[in-house]
Amino acid sequence: MQASGMSGVLVHTALIPIRWGDMDAYGHVNNTIYFRYMEQTRVEHLERMGYTIGPPAGKSPVIIDSSCTFLKPLSYPGLVEVKMFLGAPGRSSIPSSYELRLHGDETLYASGAAKIVWVDMASGESVPIPDDLRAHLATLGA
Repeated sequence: MQASGMSGVLVHTALIPIRWGDMDAYGHVNNTIYFRYMEQTRVEHLERMGYTIGPPAGKSPVIIDSSCTFLKPLSYPGLVEVKMFLGAPGRSSIPSSYELRLHGDETLYASGAAKIVWVDMASGESVPIPDDLRAHLATLGA
């Protein structure tokens, strides 16, 4: 995988259609939807790696911190290209960052970040990142 201006290693790119209902009264995509675009990209990546995302049980990834910097408004119609990057993992967490563009347009519309933490859902306590995921991240250089 290649590195970028974002912090970390590029691990996944998602293409997500902008829906009419994603827009707000100002005629552009509502700020909260950008977080949904990043979430969808994150879920696609985890599912591609073999993790089932569903009702929390056992040990699951959760987001403990997220942010988004809105640079230029997105609007319907369009196809959002979301690039996801992962940084160096800690004991139980992995930093992720995101670039949002319109597909076919190199303009950066937004950038974001989220800290992913593995949690034992019964106790609510953080747990070490699964060994297979840690090994996979090491092969990527994250």
